[in-house]
Amino acid sequence: MTEMAPLENIPLPPGIRSRFVRDINGLRIHILEAGFKGEDRPSILLLHGFPELAYSWRKVMAPLASAGFHVVAPDQRGYGRTTGWDDAYDGDLDSFRLPNLVRDALGLVSALGYRSVAAVVGHDFGSPVAAYCALLRPDVFRSVVLMSAPFGGPPPLPFNTAEKVAQAAAAPSRDKVFEDLAKLERPRKHYQRYYGTREANDNMRRAPQGIQAFLRAYYHFKSADWKQNKPFKLTSFTASELAKMPSYYIMDLDKGMAESVAPEMPSAAEIAACRWLPDSELAVYAAEFARTGFQGGLQWYRCGSGKYITELETFSGRTIDVPACFISGKSDWGAYQNPGALERMQSSACTQWCGTYLVEGAGHWVQQEQPEEVIRLLLEFLRR
Repeated sequence: MTEMAPLENIPLPPGIRSRFVRDINGLRIHILEAGFKGEDRPSILLLHGFPELAYSWRKVMAPLASAGFHVVAPDQRGYGRTTGWDDAYDGDLDSFRLPNLVRDALGLVSALGYRSVAAVVGHDFGSPVAAYCALLRPDVFRSVVLMSAPFGGPPPLPFNTAEKVAQAAAAPSRDKVFEDLAKLERPRKHYQRYYGTREANDNMRRAPQGIQAFLRAYYHFKSADWKQNKPFKLTSFTASELAKMPSYYIMDLDKGMAESVAPEMPSAAEIAACRWLPDSELAVYAAEFARTGFQGGLQWYRCGSGKYITELETFSGRTIDVPACFISGKSDWGAYQNPGALERMQSSACTQWCGTYLVEGAGHWVQQEQPEEVIRLLLEFLRR
């Protein structure tokens, strides 16, 4: 990949800087930062999700810095202006494993001169990265905020099975559930399985409606602006329950994501009224993903099964033992897409639970849709 320049001439709030940190686990990491390093200024690390960028934290960074923190948000491996990762579908998939993403975060913290940070905050797919940061290195990541994607703990190992001939009434595997989705009267597929396919990147990068219109519809569809987003708890991880979710999660079998979101494209009046993501800010995402494609982020989803889950079973039974909380939009299905994870996070996966907050007027993009409330909740948590 060609070495990129820092972000320039884009709508960044005052006080946020763009620069690079080299030689981090094979990467040249692009970061946005606010505030400065000092003896009495602890650091906060902000980890974005999919399809996002460090830019997704632009609305919360300066206020956190004004409260006395050095705030750092990287473009994670596979995204934006960070380089050194393999963007080929048949390329180096292993580098996108969760433990290696933790290594990226740990290396960045160390390169910036910190032995520890006050908090690691992860949104969407950044949430499991933040969770494993806190689980594996609580000495470095001294608290954790999980956003939009609950962490129910590492995958469990089969227990007390040595003398049992057969397992009675075992829960269906994810692969079996995905097969059942395809057999529904309205044939469906899980978005995570779709994101693992070879065609997903081109479908979104070369969307028939254009990449900016695709992203506009995608972000709108998952936000509180789409009034049909009224999530509720699902009883089980089964095809019939999953099919109750919107089609950006449980897609029609014969459609790609570009076709799935196109019918929900907001009107010109709705776009003009969208204060949390005006066209000038959406254009930053569109330009970056038009340049890089989506495959870097999609690689993360491909590391969600097989040997990559087996590797995570190494940490089975371990808990997050630093202060933790969860923030999500009240209109966000992300809190419920993995039935039981929200409850496990609060009751067993985290031993110092500090609260669950569902923000009014926000869907999946909570720190962009309702930044003032997210800032308030983060500062309240950090000052405890």
